[in-house]
Amino acid sequence: MIKYSIKRIFSLIPVVFAISIVLFGLNKLMPGDPVAMMIPTNTRPDQYELVYAAIEENLGLDKPVPVQYVNWVRNVAQGELGYSTTYNKPVKDVLAEPLKNTVILNGFVLLFSLTISIFAGIWSAIKRGKFIDQFWQVFSLIGMSMPSFFIGLCLISIFAFKLKWVPSNGMPTDLTDLVAWARYLVLPVATLTIMSLAGTIRYVRNAMLDALSQDYIRTARSKGLSEKVVIYSHAFRNALIPIITVVIAQIGALFSGSMVAEQIFSWNGLGRVLVTALNRRDSMTVIALNMFYAIIYLVSNFVCDLAYALVDPRIKLD
Repeated sequence: MIKYSIKRIFSLIPVVFAISIVLFGLNKLMPGDPVAMMIPTNTRPDQYELVYAAIEENLGLDKPVPVQYVNWVRNVAQGELGYSTTYNKPVKDVLAEPLKNTVILNGFVLLFSLTISIFAGIWSAIKRGKFIDQFWQVFSLIGMSMPSFFIGLCLISIFAFKLKWVPSNGMPTDLTDLVAWARYLVLPVATLTIMSLAGTIRYVRNAMLDALSQDYIRTARSKGLSEKVVIYSHAFRNALIPIITVVIAQIGALFSGSMVAEQIFSWNGLGRVLVTALNRRDSMTVIALNMFYAIIYLVSNFVCDLAYALVDPRIKLD
């Protein structure tokens, strides 16, 4: 496995470079002029061109695009992600706080969605055709058919405006107040959890139904093993491979998928920063965030392959 891991890591390097070239090129084709946005509004007309040229040179945008890309790669290798024209500070400083907030948000979503979906999917498979199975089937269908912003707005209307149990949006001002953090996290976590549950429950249910129909389950039952042992030690263990695929893919999807929820609930996360950067034509911030999302997906796929071998020793990684 170590040899395979090293080989996979090295194979990811050209992929990352290819993605960076595509992102850098596409970013240059975006409409708008980031230099013009940085020029102070009180600049005199006769000084406009001088100020424009100075800002362009300072950002390195006066050089050909290939030279800009090489300089960017060199800076990234040194830990510098560029300069944000929107926030007027280095990109790494811009992303530090939002990254922490997004990880906190997605961490709770992942915890709740995995716990609920695994138990709900197993329960639904065991009670196939009964009320609880039909309930989760309808829940999954509704959750998959509704956009996240609609779910978020419904939760805000009920729990923030009508019941007044939690704030409608924003973040706590006192970062040490755990109760405030919990109150502000409830709605965005609930919105993203519902979206995650809709698909994951169906995958877990179908994987369990497939496992429960296999011959080794009948053999286990004929040996007199308890139903609990048959379900959790035999059926669930063999259903883990398709479940792992969905679970790990969900980690990558959460980071990019939380963008809408962060906008609705004014959560200062990476998604909100990306939307602001796109509107302001902040190229360095946009590239850095898209590269981050791409790397998250690549790492998720890599971890997924390793997890297969850990769950099922019959799978050999070459």
